[in-house]
Amino acid sequence: MTAALVDFQGTIAQVEEPLRRVIGAAAACGVDLAGDTATRLASALVEAGLAGGPLPTRVPPGILTAWERRDLTAADHRAAYTGLAAGVESGIDGLPTALYDRLLTADGWQAYADTLPVLAALRSAGVPIVVVSNIGFDVRPVTRALGIDALVDAYALSYEIGHCKPAPEIFRAACALVGADPRDAVMVGDTPADAAAVTVGCRCLILPASPPGAEHGLRAVLPMLGVEAQRR
Repeated sequence: MTAALVDFQGTIAQVEEPLRRVIGAAAACGVDLAGDTATRLASALVEAGLAGGPLPTRVPPGILTAWERRDLTAADHRAAYTGLAAGVESGIDGLPTALYDRLLTADGWQAYADTLPVLAALRSAGVPIVVVSNIGFDVRPVTRALGIDALVDAYALSYEIGHCKPAPEIFRAACALVGADPRDAVMVGDTPADAAAVTVGCRCLILPASPPGAEHGLRAVLPMLGVEAQRR
């Protein structure tokens, strides 16, 4: 039996660009944000630690515990990222919460152009698909809205499993969900944490960054699992 383990963010979907997120979140707070003001605010939020972006260079002591546990509980994930955003002066009441809430809906995400075709090819070939993600919220509503969920067999989410990549336990749990031997599975991701699946015997495909909605190179996993690419 073979299985495809796929990371979520940066592998099959990408969070919206920071400027778009800031403008959308401000609109949810009743503020029409645009131009240089929006650009400066987006840059400041990315530097502070906007979810889906680079890691912050500094985490305020008051949210350090939540930050360290952000991918293990939903409460800590929310507290960590709203806390980081709250450290940026925006003059917009409720902006940290509005920014976080965009993560929880499909409006805040975009599937890569090759995600659905590749997952469909795997599904047609009978290859089980497991989403394996370090994440502190339920991505299922997002994947359903993006059309991904119908092609996924199971989810190994860190806050549900109790372990984060690169720990071997999350990869073993992912394989167990579909009854696969890790030696017959391929982990597809975009970080060294994903590549740690080799420690349990998985093969790995690590992809470079791509813009939201672009072709992401996912078709490279098909021959690794003996699946022929479908004609476009």
